Amino acid sequence: MLRKLKINISHHQHTGKLIHHEHTSYLPLLLLLMVVGFLLSAFTTYAATPYDGPEGGSIGVTGIMPGKPPTVGAVITSPTNNQRFATSPVEIKGTCPKGLLVEIFKNDIFAGSTFCEDNGTFSIQIDMLYGRNVLLARVYDALNQPGPDSPAVTIFYDFTPPGGLGLANLDFGSAQLLLNTDAVFRGVFPDKEMATPITILGGRPPYAVKVSWGDSQDSLIPRGVNGTFNATHTYKKAGTYAVSIQATDADKRVAFLTVATVVNGQPDPLVAATEEKAVSPNILIALWPLYVAMIAIVTSFWLGERHEKKVLEKHGQLVQQI
Repeated sequence: MLRKLKINISHHQHTGKLIHHEHTSYLPLLLLLMVVGFLLSAFTTYAATPYDGPEGGSIGVTGIMPGKPPTVGAVITSPTNNQRFATSPVEIKGTCPKGLLVEIFKNDIFAGSTFCEDNGTFSIQIDMLYGRNVLLARVYDALNQPGPDSPAVTIFYDFTPPGGLGLANLDFGSAQLLLNTDAVFRGVFPDKEMATPITILGGRPPYAVKVSWGDSQDSLIPRGVNGTFNATHTYKKAGTYAVSIQATDADKRVAFLTVATVVNGQPDPLVAATEEKAVSPNILIALWPLYVAMIAIVTSFWLGERHEKKVLEKHGQLVQQI
């Protein structure tokens, strides 16, 4: 005669009751560990990447993805066709797409640049050549992509040079005094020196060149010969500035030129990159053993519960057989 075997399972005195195995949240724990592992791996890789800086031969590149060039151009509204002037400079006004750079040309020669205002207009003073001046305006975006030219406007500068020499077109050997520059648009950072090339054409030496930098600072530069030289300046604050250049020669002739420049508001790239690397790679790497230990603990508990469940099922089957 078989005797019935009775098995009592005594629970831990602090548990109160045994929680069913299906209630254990191993799946959320596994997902959480996977997310933490991914983030920890990404931050460790980032922090362990050394920053050599420009002095270490690395190159930092920032830029804007190319887009379509401007499709709407500027229009000169003042002066109008066939107007005649006895003095120079002359104020040029017009409409334009806001935010773009507007360049003015006289007889295909650069005459000055300015930024289009938020109300969609521009205004700039330019020097004129003796006689006929064909004016046009051209807009440029931040990538120096040109837009369409404005309709041409023809005006006349009725000035007779000293000595009754009559009117003359542009001639570098003539008595007319002209200014030019290839610094149509210059960008610079605060507290960094900016060099602006200035070219004196014609006139009679010596020359006095006054540069108004647009930040209440002026430079007076004497020149014994014509030709090209650099005028330097350091801006203290970010912003958009109109640089006005005026030259006077020995015969009191005057030439005038205005160009636009931008002082960037971005921080120094070296300082910014150094601050971004403030997380120590040693601290992140030290967290890896703790992370691996957490995985081992969760895995051990999961395997232990599965083993316990199999043992309980085996004993249950044995009881039923007996």
